[in-house]
Amino acid sequence: MSAPPHRAAEALSEADLERLQALLDALPAPLEPLDVSMADGYLCGVLLQPEAVPLERWLPPLIDTEGRPLPARVNDELVALLRRRHKELNMAIIGRQWFDPWVFELDEDASPSETVLPWVAGFAHALDAHPALMKLPEEPLLEPLAALYLHLDPDDLEDADTLLEEIESLEPPVDLEQAVEGLVSAVLMLADVSRPLKLQQTGAAHAGPARSRPRQTGRR
Repeated sequence: MSAPPHRAAEALSEADLERLQALLDALPAPLEPLDVSMADGYLCGVLLQPEAVPLERWLPPLIDTEGRPLPARVNDELVALLRRRHKELNMAIIGRQWFDPWVFELDEDASPSETVLPWVAGFAHALDAHPALMKLPEEPLLEPLAALYLHLDPDDLEDADTLLEEIESLEPPVDLEQAVEGLVSAVLMLADVSRPLKLQQTGAAHAGPARSRPRQTGRR
């Protein structure tokens, strides 16, 4: 999955995010695309696979959650925006660097878990559509997966007794900032398992990801 060095991907602006959501909403029925927050979690799940997932495999489950045939041609602008985010996230994961998940505030009464739930649901959808990550040894995956899946309804985690036990040992996040930091930390921990760094990179990587405050914008 390693690639030659190249320029960092340009982060999508607020206008780009609005446009991406509009393009997803414009997909014809009966397609059921992910929204932008779910798509972001989904792309992280795709990028954590131990082998690179090509566009022709990762795009269809994002465009339609039910796996129906896609239109003969998907809007080029939509694909370009998704590929830009894919590249941006990939560079962050390769460098074990902080990234801002596309998590958007709900109303003031929403809990941190409710707010990050769409992102986590998208991540879980990726692991259902691309199961290679889950075929790796279970033990090193448990802690980061539990940190992500603690935001899901336990009833959605069937036949996952060990994972549920790990989740029960965790304290839920006290605020949205802690919840978002948990998403990023879990992604980078999973990357250490499924996409281990080359020997010469490990010294820099283990300094830990740079921290920044999570993006907090209006819900789309």
